[in-house]
Amino acid sequence: MSILEANLKKRLAKPLPGRNAQARMAPMPIDENRFNENPKNPARPGGVMILLYPKNGEIYLPLMKRPSYDGAHSGQVSFPGGKVELEDKDLIATALRETEEEIGVKQNEIAVLGQLSELFIIASNFKVFPSLGLMQFTPDFVPDPYEVESVLQVPLGQLWDKSRQGIQEMRFGQYTIHSPYFEIEGHKVWGATAMMLSELIAVFDEIGV
Repeated sequence: MSILEANLKKRLAKPLPGRNAQARMAPMPIDENRFNENPKNPARPGGVMILLYPKNGEIYLPLMKRPSYDGAHSGQVSFPGGKVELEDKDLIATALRETEEEIGVKQNEIAVLGQLSELFIIASNFKVFPSLGLMQFTPDFVPDPYEVESVLQVPLGQLWDKSRQGIQEMRFGQYTIHSPYFEIEGHKVWGATAMMLSELIAVFDEIGV
């Protein structure tokens, strides 16, 4: 993992794949509204954690299925994360705190390697800043039952499996979109989470892992 850590840190310090990589998994049709916030209603900043860890000789990452509730992200699969709180010194601190609160991984067990590109989420008017973290061992997840229905432990290699990717038609009122997705443990992972995963794939492709 030390070689991986060094390679990822080096790559994340350079200009990122960004929108070009995110757009590969963006709901269609794509227009500028998908990426740009409304200047009259500034987006709220939030931080999420993409956490890599070893398990069974492979690299894994956790996703979490949110419970059903009356909100924009009800029942969706996402990374641990949330809005900035007053106690957070920066967006990395937000991602670390939310990871501990939501899935029970202690902040001091995570080495933060850097950040991926920010992403505006239309449905909740959030601008999300993903941090990339690494652990040297398999964590014991302790999900918060109020915020997390289940934790999905995802082998990173599955993200390159084309048989686990598809496009679904979705209707929101009078609008119809076609959304690319990753099939993960019977769940369709789409939207912002899929777009962040797409940039992660691009980063790994560039470092040759």
